Amino acid sequence: MAALDLFGRRWSLRILWELRTGPLGFRPLQKQCDDMSSSVMRQRLTELLDAQVVHQLPDSRYALTPLGQEAYQALRPLVRWADRWAAAMDPQGADRTDDPPPPTEKTSKPGSTGG
Repeated sequence: MAALDLFGRRWSLRILWELRTGPLGFRPLQKQCDDMSSSVMRQRLTELLDAQVVHQLPDSRYALTPLGQEAYQALRPLVRWADRWAAAMDPQGADRTDDPPPPTEKTSKPGSTGG
């Protein structure tokens, strides 16, 4: 349950996501996170550091710990699902799903013609 509390906080998953490709300093990480406020960034990084999901390197950059890497790996199926969901929500994809109504119209036409 504690993990849900940690990752359910705004920006926590985003920080984890942005660190997936390697260490980042505070400012570059902040930029990657849509310029979230410095105070929120510090708070989330402190929480992630305390949870041993993120650690700070000697050069002050932040990186995922082995636990953080495992958390990222656990999120990968959700990322794949989100990609499929986004494709389904795409307006062009929605037009393609509108194909069932035309067959319904065809079905009603033959019913009208036959009856």
